[in-house]
Amino acid sequence: MILTIKKDTDKKRILEFKENIEKKGVKTFDIEGTELTVIGLVGDVSSIDIDDFKAYDFIIDVKRISTPFKKVSRSFHPSDTIVKVKNIFIGNNQPIVIMAGPCAIESKDNIIDIALNIKNAGASMLRGGAYKPRTSPYSFQGLKTEGINYLKQAGEMYDLPIVSEIMSADRIDEFVEHIDLIQVGARNMQNFELLKELGKINKPILLKRGLSNTIEEWLMSAEYILSEGNPNVILCERGIRTFERATRNTLDLSVVPILRKLTHLPIVIDPSHATGHSDLVESMALAAITVGCDGLIIEVHDCPEKALSDGGQCLRYKAFSSMVTKAKQIATVIGRSVK
Repeated sequence: MILTIKKDTDKKRILEFKENIEKKGVKTFDIEGTELTVIGLVGDVSSIDIDDFKAYDFIIDVKRISTPFKKVSRSFHPSDTIVKVKNIFIGNNQPIVIMAGPCAIESKDNIIDIALNIKNAGASMLRGGAYKPRTSPYSFQGLKTEGINYLKQAGEMYDLPIVSEIMSADRIDEFVEHIDLIQVGARNMQNFELLKELGKINKPILLKRGLSNTIEEWLMSAEYILSEGNPNVILCERGIRTFERATRNTLDLSVVPILRKLTHLPIVIDPSHATGHSDLVESMALAAITVGCDGLIIEVHDCPEKALSDGGQCLRYKAFSSMVTKAKQIATVIGRSVK
């Protein structure tokens, strides 16, 4: 439910009302607005009769929300959320952010070299996997804590906030200390215990869509994080599994306008994992900008044929630089800019 409150209503009266309603097992939270005061009710509101609110003369309007996700819903939060990652702002027509780096961190020298080159090309954030979820148990699983340290050093060296994927709740303290944007991968999108724990921290979360999940399931996963108190969630489309075999996954760019209607959260597109082919990454990245995404996450490697993970979808430095140049041109045409 959403309750619209008369402007300049005494705060003590509102507090007393919230205390009374919470006794019924419903959580309340304030929704920021420039013109109106709005209170959202979350939980089992089926037993609450809208007519009961008529006794409060300061309540202007009451609406029931039919979507299962509440805090994620644009109905509860009409204005777009801006997520701050160090000195970077993502969402609400802020400059489009380009995150780039290798799928897996392989060595200190390698990640530093990649950081330098993506910085020179125009990227504003450095991504790299230290804990790698792999289909085969025999594939490279990442450098773990050593990799996190290398990523952090490279990011600090070139003033690039860093992004890396968390695999389990027992690594949260490590990620809170060292990582600027914590990524939840597709395979963990419905790891609800992990999501709840991430909801208890203040770090921004990049939540990737699951391999075969609907938009509603994806938003419900975001709801887990927001419901625990962390509002700093960025949604990331990385392709979904369909019958098509020409690409690694099927990039669903229609999610951008759909999500704009449903949620206030920022949207990032990952064309690397979606296509699985480096020669398709640029065109899909530019298309993502055209449909209105807030950012891109691109895999880049100095020598893709020697990469320990997903070399086939990594852009070389020259190709990445060319893509960024074109991205800036496209962004200008649609009235945006690239960070």
